[in-house]
Amino acid sequence: MHLQEKTLKSDVMYEGVIFTITHDTVELENGNTAIRDVLVHHGGVCVIPVTDNNEIFLVRQFRYPFGTVTTEVPAGKLEKGESHAECGRRELLEETGCTCTEYIYLGEMYPTPAYNSEITHIYLARGLSFEKQSLDPDEFLDVEKIPLSDAVQLVMDGKIKDGKTQVAILKAARILGI
Repeated sequence: MHLQEKTLKSDVMYEGVIFTITHDTVELENGNTAIRDVLVHHGGVCVIPVTDNNEIFLVRQFRYPFGTVTTEVPAGKLEKGESHAECGRRELLEETGCTCTEYIYLGEMYPTPAYNSEITHIYLARGLSFEKQSLDPDEFLDVEKIPLSDAVQLVMDGKIKDGKTQVAILKAARILGI
């Protein structure tokens, strides 16, 4: 049982639209017990759309928990029964109006593994074409296009703070040799 914890009890403390919170009692490898509060999330997807000129589309939107506007790659939460590939294509179209002919899976990341079960799947989109943006009724954002190399610098300078966006930008830059 090295580096493992066994769930002894799990109580749902909150059940919302986006996530559930459980209060769990676990057995540690030394036989002692501990409490784990877990935010259970169904996961999400982010997509970094890259043009033929190695420019990317980012979205700027207000994020309530931080009380500020953030710069992020297009992203969204998985709907029940939806594959992460479908979710990413849907979010890309909704937020930027882009579709793509090349869709490359870059892997997954755990945004906050200490207490959150969310897995974020990352895609790179190339061969972009443009249709109409169709935001959700409660979604307000601006789309901006910048060179991928400038985005890398913004990450390194600490100006892009969103974790999934940092990972997507740095992975895309590495893959594309930027």
